[in-house]
Formats: sequence, C-alpha cells, structure tokens
Amino acid sequence: MERHRRAREPLLVALLPLAWLAQAGLARAAGSVRLAGGLTLGGLFPVHARGAAGRACGPLKKEQGVHRLEAMLYALDRVNADPELLPGVRLGARLLDTCSRDTYALEQALSFVQALIRGRGDGEEVGVRCPGGVPPLRTAPPERVVAVVGASASSVSIMVANVLRLFAIPQISYASTAPELSDSTRYDFFSRVVPPDSYQAQAMVDIVRALGWNYVSTLASEGNYGESGVEAFVQISREAGGVCIAQSIKIPREPKPGQFSKVIRRLMETPNARGIIIFANEDDIRRVLEAARQANLTGHFLWVGSDSWGAKTSPIFSLEDVAVGAITILPKRASIDGFDQYFMTRSLENNRRNIWFAEFWEENFNCKLTSSGTQSDDSTRKCTGEERIGRDSTYEQEGKVQFVIDAVYAIAHALHSMHQELCPGHTGLCPAMEPTDGRTLLQYIRAVRFNGSAGTPVMFNENGDAPGRYDIFQYQATNGSASSGGYQAVGQWAETLRLDVEALQWSGDPHEVPSSLCSLPCGPGERKKMVKGVPCCWHCEACDGYRFQVDEFTCEACPGDMRPTPNHTGCRPTPVVRLSWSSPWAAPPLLLAVLGIMATTTVVTTFVRHNNTPIVRASGRELSYVLLTGIFLIYAITFLMVAEPGAAVCAARRLFLGLGTTLSYSALLTKTNRIYRIFEQGKRSVTPPPFISPTSQLVITFSLTSLQVVGVIAWLGARPPHSVIDYEEQRTVDPEQARGVLKCDMSDLSLIGCLGYSLLLMVTCTVYAIKARGVPETFNEAKPIGFTMYTTCIIWLAFVPIFFGTAQSAEKIYIQTTTLTVSLSLSASVSLGMLYVPKTYVILFHPEQNVQKRKRSLKATSTVAAPPKGEDAEDHK
Repeated sequence: MERHRRAREPLLVALLPLAWLAQAGLARAAGSVRLAGGLTLGGLFPVHARGAAGRACGPLKKEQGVHRLEAMLYALDRVNADPELLPGVRLGARLLDTCSRDTYALEQALSFVQALIRGRGDGEEVGVRCPGGVPPLRTAPPERVVAVVGASASSVSIMVANVLRLFAIPQISYASTAPELSDSTRYDFFSRVVPPDSYQAQAMVDIVRALGWNYVSTLASEGNYGESGVEAFVQISREAGGVCIAQSIKIPREPKPGQFSKVIRRLMETPNARGIIIFANEDDIRRVLEAARQANLTGHFLWVGSDSWGAKTSPIFSLEDVAVGAITILPKRASIDGFDQYFMTRSLENNRRNIWFAEFWEENFNCKLTSSGTQSDDSTRKCTGEERIGRDSTYEQEGKVQFVIDAVYAIAHALHSMHQELCPGHTGLCPAMEPTDGRTLLQYIRAVRFNGSAGTPVMFNENGDAPGRYDIFQYQATNGSASSGGYQAVGQWAETLRLDVEALQWSGDPHEVPSSLCSLPCGPGERKKMVKGVPCCWHCEACDGYRFQVDEFTCEACPGDMRPTPNHTGCRPTPVVRLSWSSPWAAPPLLLAVLGIMATTTVVTTFVRHNNTPIVRASGRELSYVLLTGIFLIYAITFLMVAEPGAAVCAARRLFLGLGTTLSYSALLTKTNRIYRIFEQGKRSVTPPPFISPTSQLVITFSLTSLQVVGVIAWLGARPPHSVIDYEEQRTVDPEQARGVLKCDMSDLSLIGCLGYSLLLMVTCTVYAIKARGVPETFNEAKPIGFTMYTTCIIWLAFVPIFFGTAQSAEKIYIQTTTLTVSLSLSASVSLGMLYVPKTYVILFHPEQNVQKRKRSLKATSTVAAPPKGEDAEDHK
C-alpha cells in the first residue's frame, strides 16, 4: 500500500492546483447536495442538459437528472434507517451535477479527491501563498468520499474513472454501458449495476438472427456509447457468423443541416439492408425518424434500438408511424413502488436538501416561484407550493431509478461486510476503517451478492460488470393506428434469447417477418455462389445436368447408376430398360424373323421331300442344306437379340450372331468358287479341277466356318459372357430421359467383330460372283448368286451408317438392335428368295418342269465346252 502511495505522490502534487481551481469553480456553481454522515458517498447525476453557446449547463432534466438524484437520497434514507445494515454508521453523501458534459463532470469530480489531496499537506506545504504574505483562508475540510455512484453517460464515467482510480476511489455506475469500461486494466476501480453494451450487442445479434436477417446497417451517435456499442455489435456478429454489416454510419456530435437526410440516402444505397441497428441518443433517434418520413420511406426500415431508445415515448412522439415495428431493448428493470410513494410526497417544505428541487418544481408544474417578493414573469403562473406530484402533473418513474438504488445498496453491503471483518464487535467505525481504504473496499464491492430493489440478484464479475438481463419490446400499432399504439413486451434476454415471434407485428402483413437479406435464399437444387468479400451475399447457381445439391454451397454429380431428383436435391436410381418382346421396336424384326423361319422351313421341307428330283440334285443338295441351315440361324438370332440378356443368352449371341452368316457365306463362297474354277478350267482343258465333289465342298465350307467357331470359343474362354447395365448409352442431356440399358457385355466394335469374318466371306464371295458373271447358262446358279451378293452388299452398306450413326441417340439400344436384326433378316431373305424360292415354286406348282432335260444336239454341244459331270449342271435352264 505504501508503495502505491509513494508512486502517486508526484501526481497528487501536480493535481493540487487543479483541485483548488475546481473548488473555486464550485463556489461559483449552483452547489451540491450534501448529507452529513460518518462515511460519505459521492454521486454524479445529469441534473441539467449540456449547455449551448459556451455555457456549461442547459435546461433541467427532470427524469434522468432529478429522479435519479432523488433515488440516491431515497436509498440512503433506507440504508440509514436499517438497523441491520451498517449499525452505528450513518452514510452521508455529496451529490454533484455533471450537466451531461464530460469535461464539466471532471471538474466536479475533483472535489471528491480534495480531502485526499489535503491529507498530503496544507496550503503552506505545497507552496500556496496569498498576495502580501497573508496566510490563506482556512475553510472546513472537505468530506472524505469513500465511493462514488455514477455517472450516467459512458463518456462522463470514462473521464471521471480516470481520476478516481488514481486515488483508489471505487465507482459504481447506474447507467454507463460502454464496453470500453469493461477493461479492468484501465478502469480497475469502475463497476456498474447495469450490463455493458457487449451483452446488449449480443442480445441484438441474437434478435437479428432469430428474425432471419443477415444483412443490416448500423447507426451510431458519435461518442463512447454509440461507437462502442456498434463496435461490439460488429465484432460479435462477425464471430457468430451469419450476419453482415452493409454500412456503419456515424452521426456527428454537432450534426450540420441536412446531415440526417444524408444518413437516410446512405442507408438507401443498400436497400436490401432494411434492418437498422441504432446506438444513438434520443435526439439523434428522433431526427433519423423525421428524415425517414421526409424521404417517404415510412415502413421501409426495420429499426432495432438499444437501451437509449428502450421504451421511451419522447424519441418517437408524433413519429409513431415511422417507428411501428421497431424492436427495442432495455435492461430488465422494475418500477420501485417505495420510490413512487417517496417521490410523490416530496414538496418544497420537506425536500430542502435537494438544491435543485425548486427548479424542478417550476419545470414540473409550469409555474414560477417569487423572488424578492416579486413575480419574475407575469405570463407564468405563480407556484403556490401546494401542488403535488402525480396529482397536478404527470409522473412516471424514470427507468434507471432501480439501478441507482442498487448501486447505493451495493456500496452499503460492501461497507457492511468490510465493517464486520475489520471492526468485529464495534458499533460505528473503528480505526481500521478510518480512513477507509479504497482498494480493500473494492474487493468487498466485487464480492457482494444480494437481491436488489426489483428482487433480482445484484453481483459483479471480475471486470465489475453486472449480468446481462434485458427486456425486449416492439412498438406496435393499435387497431391500425400508430399514434395510439405502444410498446409491447415480446421477449427477454439473459445469456440466451427468448423471443415470442408470434407476438411480433409488422406493417404490411402483420404476422410475416419482413426480410433484411443481401440475397434471397436459393431454391431447391441451387447452390450459393458467394460474392467475394461479402459472406452474406451470393448468386444462386442451379445444379444442372446430372448434378445434385449436396449442401447450400456445393453441387456434385450423381453416381453413374443414378440421376438427380426432379428438383436436384438428391439422387435416385436410373431406370433400367431393354428391348422387350412387347416393344414396338421389336415387332418388325420379329415379324421378319418369323416369316423367314417359316419360309426356310418350307424350303427345307420341300427339298427333303423332293430330295432326288432333278432341281434339288442340280442345286447341290449338300451345300443347299448347309446354306439353308445358315439362313435359319440368321433368322433365329433375332429372338436371341430380343431376349432378356443373361449369361446363357449372351453366350448364345456371341456364338450364333456370326455363325449363321459365316455358314451361309462359306457355302455361297464355296459354290461360287467351284463354278468359277470349273469355268476357267474348261477354257484350258477337259480335265475337271480338283475338290469339286460334294464331299470336298462340305469340307471347304466347314473349314471356313470353323475359323469363326474357334474364334468365338476362344473369346468365350477368355472373357466369360455376362449381362451388364450400361448407364452411359442413354445418358441424355435431360436427366429425366436417362435410362440404364440392360445388355450383354458386347461393345459395338465387338459386335461388328462377330460379323467381321462373315462380311469378309461376303466380300470374297461377291468378288467370285463378279468373276463368274460370264459363265454359260448351263451353270444356272451363277447369276442368282451374283444378284444375291450384290443385294446383300447394298444391305450391309446401308446398315453400317445407320448402326454407327445412332450411337449417340437416346433410342440407341432400340435402333441398333432393330437395324442389325432387320439387316440380317433381309440378307437371309435375299439369299432365300434369289436361290431357293424359284426352285421351290417350280417343285410345288410346276412339277412337270422338274425333269431331266435332254442334251442338245451334238452340233450345239460341240460349240460349247461341256461341263463336267456334277449335280449342279443341267442341259438347259
């Protein structure tokens, strides 16, 4: 303790002249309210408003000034009358007027430390001298102030706290809420019974979030209260996330003409930010509302006011229509009935201790007291002294009265606890408390816990702050009339928000909460594309194609076997399709196949029944049956292509898809090659060429066919067949049209590979057919085979572009399968129609022509090389 005193010694000496100047100023001022007591409490109240035109003080403030000052007097009376609280110790007071100005309040507060300064020495010790060597005038020593109640405005409390901490005088404010005062390193002797604006800012952030707003502007009066409150709101909203500040506008201390219209214009630069957070004094709030009305923006802004607005009528008087819907916050409080009874019984006779009460009397009753026997103003009614508060004037208890009383009781309880520990068994003060040490008292103040005047607990945290408890109000119209409306309680905040959203009413739709959003919420299936630097603003981007909305910021592609739901908020399985028996695409191929099988069966049956007739024998029975078998397999493959894919069906497709065509074209190639060799050999010699017997022809045909069979068997062994669902084949631009295709594990190229060898045989056969086009008519099958191969080539040339040209079509599975089966059936039908239908017709309907023809005359035969003996040579057509 001694170390602290030595450290402050130079500063105390420096402040001594300032203290004397302050005392001289007090002598010129209106004075102070003094109560005698063993321990003196200081009090700072804004009895008068800030003065204008260089004057320190302005008009009287009836509620914020006189009500609060009287609340302290009332509290002191009750403490002194309580035998259980500080027994034997009477609390005195010295109450000063701050005139709502921080510099003036500092001058006034210096009187609280005069006793401490004098305790360091008298005037002679510090070098005070009067002119001519006259000793200074000795006056009564000032009271030693042990603690101070006040001040009201945060700017005043900050200024005073900087001085009081130097002299270790604890200070408890009843109204200062600036977050800056929570800094215990700078304001270590400051405490308050009202919660700081950081709690208020947290409550306002919670209100904004509860209303679903994420884009608001802030408006603050220049000074500690407004700027600190907005700063706390901005910081908390940034930490909490989800709320962005569109604009932060500051109202100057001395606004210029047109300043508030400019404020409204700036707010309208971000019209979506309809929510306006206001930390401003009453006058600034009123002028902002006036400017909003003048700009014809009544109902546009959604006001959220701090406790400076609270539930007061003065800021919105005659501006109720602009204030409708405003949500305001106020520290939880209650009207103290005992104070009402006390204050309403105050009169000029029983309240002479309050030196400003006469001025209040004149202001409250709109009258004038006489001075020197004359009335000061003929136009003003003379006060009779019989007026009564609440009867002859309106009266409503000021909102901070409760906190003034709680501040006084907090000091009283701290002094009581200190007295019990330092002066056990003593009634009255003991040497341990004379003088009272401010640092020790501060510890007791921070440790107090009692039920306050409103029944709520009074306590302080390590920074000297009271817990945050707020009531939330909304100004609502009544029966559609704003002027007859009022503030309605709609919620509370005590660490957490409890807001009755259903009780809120708004202009327009009374029960629909207006929006204050930078960007409207994105619809289902849309993601937010954030605007850089503004986390609450975004553009909505559709999750198009096969993407779906994972969360509000992300679109992802659905898995390959799925497609998005219609609103793109999830994925669903892609329907699986195949070419079914009932499909319209299957009807033409199946019809052709059935007719072809019937025709082939008819031809085979006819040939078998007339196996030994000349026409059958001349057509080469062995190769004809092989060729007809191939044609039958070509027709039958249609049923395998339409059947539901499975391991067995897929294996059969691989085997029989190319087997029928290979068998057919191998037989035709063998037959065409035989005719060509016979014709060419006949030109050079009468000796027949080798391998033209029926057995040789069968061996050649089956040898050519075996290559296809061996290749397919090797393929089946290397890659066992199975069915697959291809989700890419019908993955259309429109996901609604997407389908998975159930098919065999055969690509388009592998499918053509099955037919590749057959097409090679077909081309080779066509070449021999062209070479054999000039054979004599005795070789009657050469030309039909040629026509067959020409037509078949045309069919397959048409097939290739159709098959591959529809690869990207949504109907690919249907078009390609139909094209392939129809092409196969047509090629088989051409072979059947060109080679065997005419013969069958003759056999069945003109049997008289199915006889062996006689050879022509020797002369005729001598001119043409006789064909070798064989079953496919006739004398005549």
